[in-house]
Amino acid sequence: MSITPYITAQIVVQLLGFVIPAIEKLQKEGGQEGKAKLNRYTKVLTLFLATVEAIGIYMSYSSKYSAVFIDPGFKTAALIVLALVTGTAILMWLGEQITNKGIGNGISMLIFIGIVSRIPGAARTLWDLVIQTTYDAAGIVSKAFSTVGFFTAIGIIVGAVILVAGVVFVQQSERRVPVQYAKKVVGRKMYGGQNTFIPLKLAVAGVIPIIFASSFMTFPAMIVQMFNTNVAYQNGFWAGVYKFSIATSTSSVPAGYAIANAAIYFLLILGFTYFYTYATINPPELSSNIKKNGGFIPGIRAGKPTTDYLSNILSRITLFGGIFLSLIAILPMLMRFTTLNIAFGGTSILIVVGVALEAVQQLESRLVMRHYKGFLE
Repeated sequence: MSITPYITAQIVVQLLGFVIPAIEKLQKEGGQEGKAKLNRYTKVLTLFLATVEAIGIYMSYSSKYSAVFIDPGFKTAALIVLALVTGTAILMWLGEQITNKGIGNGISMLIFIGIVSRIPGAARTLWDLVIQTTYDAAGIVSKAFSTVGFFTAIGIIVGAVILVAGVVFVQQSERRVPVQYAKKVVGRKMYGGQNTFIPLKLAVAGVIPIIFASSFMTFPAMIVQMFNTNVAYQNGFWAGVYKFSIATSTSSVPAGYAIANAAIYFLLILGFTYFYTYATINPPELSSNIKKNGGFIPGIRAGKPTTDYLSNILSRITLFGGIFLSLIAILPMLMRFTTLNIAFGGTSILIVVGVALEAVQQLESRLVMRHYKGFLE
């Protein structure tokens, strides 16, 4: 199950902070104690989600491989579910250790390593495109250089480079809203008078909308399969729901389901991007803070005009960021209509680039800190 239950639990707890005042208070004013409580809530929810998913996996496998699971009994089922949940718990603990004693976010690092470990397989796939293996009637193996495969491999590499460059551009880009603070005299000193800006990033939500939309799309299949383990081989309404839910993760489902799934997936990511961005950056609250600190946006009056101005800017950049994230996410879905077997798609590249940039920033901050404090301290 990897670390997916923990990521889902983190997102759920974060979203609950927008609707439950007690959790919102812990997130904003709880300090270290509040973070510890939220961490405990996340762990408990992770174990619950992992248990539910483990039961679904066991029921699916026990039906698919019925020759192996001959009347397994409760003890065998409990042992398999416990083993799956323990694997997720160990990864969760390991991620915390990396966060506390290493560089970067531990969970992100684990996902990063899992994606990067697939690079040799991707290189092998490209090599097989260039040097194709054939078998004759006698079973003799022969290898030959393929011109079409060579140009296909070159096109994939160039596309990957362009995709990485686009992800870096969007991740690092920001809309700087200028803010000017009026001068004020306190005692014998003068404060304020400086010009600054509010950095609004194009992709504030990052990969969170993609993860949440993916969990939302696959959740119906997991629930349906728990109550009907043979649904994949049946017809009817629930079989259609199951096939629609997993349409983009398998090539055995008709193309119509995949196209409809990709369209819904696109809209969900766009919607979750708007939801998360406006929940993270609240234009009325931001406008109020600027006014309280004696600041103003040049050419814009304080109060509602400033709120409307910030909302318009945020709406435009969020639309661009949401469309970009949606296109990145459905890119590997479109590859199912080709004969290419790509090891990882746009979402994986988005995660790898984001984690790499975060790790580089933390390394730079550590180097700057060491430069001022000295390496012997």
